[in-house]
Amino acid sequence: MQALVLAGGRGTRLAPYTLVLPKPMLPIGGEPIIYTIVTQLARYGFNDIIVSLGYLGELIEVYFKAEENVPSGCTIRFVRETTPLGTAGAIGLIEDLADDFLVINGDILTSLDFREVFAYHREQESTMTVAVGVKEIKLNVGIVKMDDANRVLSIEEKPTYRFNDSMGIYVCNRQVLEYMVPDVRIDATDLMEQLIRDSHAVHGYRNDEDYYWIDIGQHAEFENASRIFAENRDKFFR
Repeated sequence: MQALVLAGGRGTRLAPYTLVLPKPMLPIGGEPIIYTIVTQLARYGFNDIIVSLGYLGELIEVYFKAEENVPSGCTIRFVRETTPLGTAGAIGLIEDLADDFLVINGDILTSLDFREVFAYHREQESTMTVAVGVKEIKLNVGIVKMDDANRVLSIEEKPTYRFNDSMGIYVCNRQVLEYMVPDVRIDATDLMEQLIRDSHAVHGYRNDEDYYWIDIGQHAEFENASRIFAENRDKFFR
C-alpha cells in the first residue's frame, strides 16, 4: 500500500523551534514525530511511503537516508514542493500513484488504525475518504436566540456543541489527479468540495473507539503530545 506524508509546511506557530527544524522533525518521545508516523504506516502495511518536502526538507531527507531510521520492509522516497502546494497539491507530484493511497499531515500524533481507514475507503468505493473525529466545545457563555423584532426565543446556558472534525488523514483514489494543476496550491478541503460538486463519492470514516489524535501545530499541543506519548507509547505501536 502507498502513503503520502505531507512535510512541507513552515510551522510558524511553533517558532522558535521551527526556525531550525521543520515541524515534522520536532521530537516526540525522543524521536521526530515523522519517524513515529512512518513507523506506524509500515506496521499497518504501507510499504511505499512518499514524503513531500518543502521548508528545511533537506533535514528530513538526510534523516531518512540513515538505514536505521527506515522501518524494515518499506521504502521512503521524496518529492519536493518548489512552492507551497497546500494539503493536497503534492499529490500531483507523484508520477506512479497507486489506485488508492493514504495521505497524512506530517505533524499528527494519533493511535488511529490507518489500515482500517484504507479498508473502509475501498469498501465504500469512494473517490476520497476523510478520517473524522468527534470534537466537543463547551461555551462559557449563555446563547440567546432572538427573532427579527429582538424578542427572545430561547436562552441556553453554557451549551456544549459536538461536531465532526477532520483529522488531516485521507484516502484518495487516483481519480483526484484530474483536479491537480502543476505548481498550483490546493487544500484537501477544496479538493473535497470540488469532488462533491462533481458528484464523486466522498465519505467520512469515524471510529467511535477510544484513540488519541493530536495536531502538534501549537506549543500547548506539542507539549501535550509529548506527555501523552510518554505515558501511552504502547498504544501508538500496536
